[in-house]
Amino acid sequence: MSEDKADVVVLGAGIVGVSTAYAARQRGMSVVLIDRREPGSETSYGNAGIISSGSITPLNNPSLWKSLPKYLTNRHPALRWNPLWAVQNASWVARFLADTAASRFRPRATALHGLIGASAKLHRAWIVKAEAGHRIRETGWLKAWRSDAAAAARQEQALLAEYGIASELLDRQAISALEPDIVPVYKVGLLHTQTASVDSPGAVVKAYARMFASAGGDVRQSDIKEIVPEGDHWRVLLTAGEISARHVVVALGPWSAEILRPLGYRVPLAFERGYHREFKPNPARSLQRPIYDIDGGFIVTPMEQGIRVTSGVELTGRDAPSSFAQLDQVVPLARGVVEFGDAIGETWRGSRPTLPDSLPMIGPAPRHAGLWLAFGNQHIGFTTGPATGAAIAAMISGTPAPYDVTPFAPARYI
Repeated sequence: MSEDKADVVVLGAGIVGVSTAYAARQRGMSVVLIDRREPGSETSYGNAGIISSGSITPLNNPSLWKSLPKYLTNRHPALRWNPLWAVQNASWVARFLADTAASRFRPRATALHGLIGASAKLHRAWIVKAEAGHRIRETGWLKAWRSDAAAAARQEQALLAEYGIASELLDRQAISALEPDIVPVYKVGLLHTQTASVDSPGAVVKAYARMFASAGGDVRQSDIKEIVPEGDHWRVLLTAGEISARHVVVALGPWSAEILRPLGYRVPLAFERGYHREFKPNPARSLQRPIYDIDGGFIVTPMEQGIRVTSGVELTGRDAPSSFAQLDQVVPLARGVVEFGDAIGETWRGSRPTLPDSLPMIGPAPRHAGLWLAFGNQHIGFTTGPATGAAIAAMISGTPAPYDVTPFAPARYI
């Protein structure tokens, strides 16, 4: 195959890569989007499908220390961790815990609020333009506690209000009125009213990819061997041939660090592995919105094919053998809330890329002109993908990003 040329090559066709490709194409650039699989087939496929307005609290926030004793038992459904991985990645763990400092909380929450707000607006516009508007539900999502956690719910509500994010505090009766078909196990709920959800995140990413292609973008399926700087351009080496481009965007999610290693970058990337299993729905017992069971450590979501139950976080190697212990632990809890039937298909596993400060990398690589990094969006990748891509496209074209990207600069780590 002869060499191709493009203004921009985007590596990775998850929500971040597809969004970047489309945003760059909107600005008139010639863009090639490359992935080894079809768009939306990896981590972007298996999430809970939430476009969350209120996910501004990083995992490593000051309250984490109160939860550490139960997490250290390695039996809590919200978090499992591999001891060998923890030893081998002690530096990452230390950085992650250091960022729980109170002084580090507000700047990161503010940064995430800007990213999430811009992204939610783009999602709502793009999903209609991509002819996938039937997939979005403007029903909010419900964070629910089995315990008497009204104080915690009020504290979260107050934080959200500071950022102009609306929510409603609910008691048991109000939760039953909101979701009359679930078992009334929850004492307290916080309804995020400005949050939306979709019935198939993978299908939404595919719709965005079709929108990109319809706008003149080039979608290719190939393994990516290497990226090589050559003067003021880049050579992207594929299994068959290569592409020359002025700009390369690395949006490979959990595979991003390894393609950057030959260029001298050591990215402190960890992986929040997660699992889901889908079940046949009970037509007589419907679910109107995703529910995040705080005490149970799982999310249950109505999807196109049925009810999806997603597990908490598993900290281990990206390619370590699957462990279904968390999911097996929470499925009975979910059945105690929502009535559903037998499992549909196989259990899914994905790896969500996470940096120690729980903020993504969005911006230029510090030592290579024309190399752009867009990954590390952790467990809110589906929410934040569009604005991540829009910011990269803006920076490539030399115009301001739609929000402050300074906190996401790759140079803070590499």
